[in-house]
Amino acid sequence: MSESASRDRADFWFDPLCPFCWVTSRWILEVEKVRDIETHFHVMSLAVLNEDTEVSEDYRQGVQRGWSYQRVAIAAARLKGEEILSPLYTAYGTRIHKQQNKDIESVIAESLAEVGLPADLAEAASSTEYDKEIRASHHEGMDKVGKGVGTPTIHVNGVAFFGPVITRIPRGEEAGELWDATVKLASLPYFFEIKRERTESINFD
Repeated sequence: MSESASRDRADFWFDPLCPFCWVTSRWILEVEKVRDIETHFHVMSLAVLNEDTEVSEDYRQGVQRGWSYQRVAIAAARLKGEEILSPLYTAYGTRIHKQQNKDIESVIAESLAEVGLPADLAEAASSTEYDKEIRASHHEGMDKVGKGVGTPTIHVNGVAFFGPVITRIPRGEEAGELWDATVKLASLPYFFEIKRERTESINFD
């Protein structure tokens, strides 16, 4: 068996707008430091997810903003491959969530510059050329986890889950232990859900 075949694999679907998705993605990056895992990032869309659901008009309009970020991400992946999605998402999320920058144009421009991508990729934000690929990526991740879920969504060794939903970023061995538990739950074909009410606010630190 090759080394890569023996490693646990995490496939992470992200919409840059989701704060809980952001925190869980930072956990996955912490896990990379303490466990030998293979991580792949993919684009999903809260706008697509909620197309046929009853949500407030404010929420529906808000998630439409995600199309711009998603289109640029797909354009970047076309140019540089899937590997660019993790650093680009980090650049997006740092500005959107940690810096609370709501200006789409500046977030995209600064993020492209940070990861060394051409500035003209920002033009993809307003092009529907990439929407079919966004939808395909979205459905690849979300269809396997089923209905009535949102983000974060991860596939652990091919098993799809909504979650883990966490309000803080575990560091070091704590991150690894949460990963170990997640892998164990994913290995049980009869396990489906653990849930409790959130009682603390999200923390991006």
